[in-house]
Amino acid sequence: MGEPSAERLAAELTAAGHLAPDWVEPWRAVDRADFVPARVWVSDPEGYRRFDRADDPDRWRALVYSDTVLVTQVEGGATEPEVSSWPTSSAMMPRMVAGMMAALDVADGHRVLEIGTGVGIGAALLSARLGDSAVTSIEVDPVVAAGARRSLVRAGRHPYLAVGDGMAGVPERAPFDRVLSTCSVRMVPWAWIAQTRPGGHVLTPWGTGLYNGVLLDLEVAEDADGRYATGRVVGDAAFMWERGQGTAPDFGFGTVGAGTATTVTTTTTLDARVLSVSRDAAFAVGLLVPGVRSHIHRTAGASGVAALDSLTLHLTDPETRSWARVEHVPGRTEFAAERAGPRDVLAEAEAALRWWHAAGAPARSRLGVTIRKSGQTEWLDTPETPIGTRP
Repeated sequence: MGEPSAERLAAELTAAGHLAPDWVEPWRAVDRADFVPARVWVSDPEGYRRFDRADDPDRWRALVYSDTVLVTQVEGGATEPEVSSWPTSSAMMPRMVAGMMAALDVADGHRVLEIGTGVGIGAALLSARLGDSAVTSIEVDPVVAAGARRSLVRAGRHPYLAVGDGMAGVPERAPFDRVLSTCSVRMVPWAWIAQTRPGGHVLTPWGTGLYNGVLLDLEVAEDADGRYATGRVVGDAAFMWERGQGTAPDFGFGTVGAGTATTVTTTTTLDARVLSVSRDAAFAVGLLVPGVRSHIHRTAGASGVAALDSLTLHLTDPETRSWARVEHVPGRTEFAAERAGPRDVLAEAEAALRWWHAAGAPARSRLGVTIRKSGQTEWLDTPETPIGTRP
């Protein structure tokens, strides 16, 4: 099939059904090799392993045009570790980019705000499709933003680029017909809604502390109570967290649990295995226990198959330094547990999982959200049926 290239990648995405006709030419025109830096981190059993173009130019080029995520920045600053488990910026998987661009449903004349410039590929594609003047992109990290700006200029693309907090949008460039976020959020910022025209759409990855995440498509409208946005889950989209809403590398049980109040030993009916195998359950429960994060540790038993044997569920709320731990044993309906802190995260998770079962174990695609200036309300099937009462 020849050497890896933008044209070949566009052909592969088209053949796989990922590119609509109006996106084929932009993908041919935007060469990922112009945007992916010489140093990347590639998925490895130990995390993400550093790889430099100079070490193997042919492999680097093959990676650039492969349908995979390439991490372009990791936690560690100037040290740039050999292996990292904490990526902070990336060049998204081409298939995912294509899917999001299709879901954005742009048309000639639309003005678009991109949240999270990253390496600049998304801004370049939007500029190729709509024209430079129609595209605004904002990046919170000045180092990442500077790299994207250089790449875009070299590629002959000149969208409006801003450096700052994307959660605040870019009000001086509003209103927009479309807002596209390339980072996952728990709470959709009101600024995105306020800066979008009625009839416009906001497309963003949406996640919880138990599952990241899904893709949310919101339509902006107005009624007697003012502007609002409402929409539902339209697919899956696991993206890096927006830095203000994300998780620090040390958010886990060891940090939260250290030095907390007296531990309460108890039992629970919370079936940790359901949360470990059902994305639908994990996402819904996460919505009902805001601020709580989870970690599941599997321990292989006599069978040697971890997924079928015992597991330990950790639930943590870093803000209140509350936590719970559940020891799941296959075949049982009641499990040994511990909890500590002012917030009973164990009882909340139990109630949330009961609601999910009582609602018929709904798929995450049946969930949606309505956002007004006063707050965010999640719902099941329609805005008139908010999800279970928060404990």
